[in-house]
Amino acid sequence: MGQYYTAISFTTIFGIFIDLGLANILTREVAKAPEGASRWLGNVIGIKIPLALITFLVSLLMAQLLGYESLVWRLILVSAFSMVLDSFTTSFFAVLRGLHTLKYESLASIIFQVLVFIAGGAALYLNQGVLAAIFALVLASAFNFVFSFRAVRRELKIPWRPLFDRAAWRKIWQVSWPFGLFAIAQRLYLYLDSVLLSNLANFHEVGVYQIAFKIINALQFLPLAFVASLYPAMSAYWLNSRDQLAVSLERALSYLTIISLPIIAGVFALDQAILDIFKAGPEALWPLRISILALFFIFVNYPIGSLLNACDRQKKNLLFISIVAFSSLVLNLFLIPRWGALGASITVLLTNSLMFILGIFEVNKIIKYHFKKNLIVLGKALLAALVMALIVYLGKSYLSLPGAVILGGLTYFFGLYLVGGFSRADILSVKQSFKR
Repeated sequence: MGQYYTAISFTTIFGIFIDLGLANILTREVAKAPEGASRWLGNVIGIKIPLALITFLVSLLMAQLLGYESLVWRLILVSAFSMVLDSFTTSFFAVLRGLHTLKYESLASIIFQVLVFIAGGAALYLNQGVLAAIFALVLASAFNFVFSFRAVRRELKIPWRPLFDRAAWRKIWQVSWPFGLFAIAQRLYLYLDSVLLSNLANFHEVGVYQIAFKIINALQFLPLAFVASLYPAMSAYWLNSRDQLAVSLERALSYLTIISLPIIAGVFALDQAILDIFKAGPEALWPLRISILALFFIFVNYPIGSLLNACDRQKKNLLFISIVAFSSLVLNLFLIPRWGALGASITVLLTNSLMFILGIFEVNKIIKYHFKKNLIVLGKALLAALVMALIVYLGKSYLSLPGAVILGGLTYFFGLYLVGGFSRADILSVKQSFKR
């Protein structure tokens, strides 16, 4: 599967040159003035049409120049169609976020994963090869595109079309360039490691490295759901209520801590069972363990980055992701030739923790952030997660994998409730975030 992940990582890097931070601008501006949603969306789509065509062709040319084998080039070609569809889908959902309508995106993210799992799994089960498996991604992307397009038409209740207003385009670029540069640096940081692995090591190492990220990517809808509802609210709180802004961040960090720690502990307790599912050898064990530790920082970095953007600190965000991306490149160039997937996993953990440190120090300059509350929650969640991991580790010999997961989940949340890690009010608040 190393060729599959290489193709997806390659096109995902290029995909950012279609969006260039325009999704963030759409959400922010539509949240400020919903009556202008159709005009904003029309102009953004007008910008993206030529960008999509150019990026599609350049990505294929670059794949050819890098000398990828025929199968990988064809995988990149198919994945590039998914790249284009996903970019337009992102714009449609960005408008819906600005309108505080998240139900469509939440539903679509679940259906997307189900389609990829069913269609991709069927292709592999029937021995149709990775080319058929990557078509499953295009199928899911096509569904998301049609679904989001129809959803935004329903919510706007007025017709819209691509607009080519040069004056509007200039205004958009004036406010979007920091977001665009941030998105480019972030995308390079997130996906360049797989491309480097394929060139500095081999496709097997890419497959080993991506085992943990199959889990991480499947769960990223959780922090994304929080951020989708938080970002417009944080923008308003920055103008009207700084105290409420601090409370929102504290709650988001606590909730994402509570969610991420049992996942990390569960992976450690069930690591060998997970490797068996992916038919991976012992060489994948430590890359899985180290990469999954980064999940905590990946989750909590979402609300921190959203707060900085909401408070007009997008240039700081750009500086931080640039530092992190450069650090990641240097570390990967040093570690991958020596340790392959293990080196890339160490880089992921170190650089995500660096992003957290940089962001949290900047947050303290903006709001009165009381970190002690989050530390108390962290301690309680960590204690409950360790107890859960012990029980799951001891019980996995007598239970199936789904049974062990259910046992672990019940143990964790019951234990966390006993030590006061969350209350009924917290449960209602989380439920409300996902219903919006």
